[in-house]
Parts: sequence; structure tokens; C-alpha cells
Amino acid sequence: MSRFRVVRSVPLGPEEAWRRLTDWPAHGRQVPLTRTTVLTPGPSGPGTRFTARTGLGPLGFDDPMEVVRWEPPRGDGPGMCRLEKYGRLVRGWAEIEVAPTAGGVRVVWTEELAVRGVPGVFDGVLARAGRVVFGRALDGLLTP
Repeated sequence: MSRFRVVRSVPLGPEEAWRRLTDWPAHGRQVPLTRTTVLTPGPSGPGTRFTARTGLGPLGFDDPMEVVRWEPPRGDGPGMCRLEKYGRLVRGWAEIEVAPTAGGVRVVWTEELAVRGVPGVFDGVLARAGRVVFGRALDGLLTP
């Protein structure tokens, strides 16, 4: 399994950062050739399921996920969201942490994933690619 972490500090309030980070369709708009579809009605929370589809036309793959932990930031307290990835090709989890700071918030995205058919010897390459892709996605989501 490949694990990576991306950290950003931004001048946003915790609630606004949380709103942006948990707007699942917005994630798809930040990742090239990806569209995210929410599969469960209503507001996000535990049990919310969505799929990120990456590819062109019929050539691509689905990355289905479910929210299994949902603790929005309240007051001066941090927030945490955990996603479980349960696809045929991609499995693992992601955690999004939002913590208030003096100048805004600190966001930490941690992800651990395995890609079917990719040997563990490539975990470092996957981690570096994940940091780049999700770093750019976070920058796009969090830019005021």
C-alpha cells in the first residue's frame, strides 16, 4: 500500500474550508479527466457514497468511496472526515483534517491506497504522484 500526506495552511475559516473540502463534485473538477458523482441523496455525512470516474469515454476507471467518519469542525475544535475506497481497481482510505490556526486553518490530507495489478515496488511512485495530484486539487479547492 502506498501512503502519502499533503498539508496546506490557508486563510479560511474552518467551516468554509470544510464546506469546500467536502464538496465531492468539486474534487472531480480539480483532478484532470475526472468527474465525481454523489450516489446518495441529501447532505454529506456518514454513509454518503460517491464515485470519482477518471478517464476518457469508455477508457477509464471508477474510484467508489464512502464517508465512514464525519466530524465537522466546531468552534475552536478540529474536523475529521474519513473515506473508505472500495473499488475493484483502487482500495484504501483517505482522511481530511481541518484544524483552526491563528491565521486560518491547517488542512491535512492523508491517503493510503493500493492499485490492483501494481506491485508494491511502485508504492513510492504512487505516493509521489498522489502528493502532486492531491496537492493541486487541495490548492484549487482552498484558493479563496
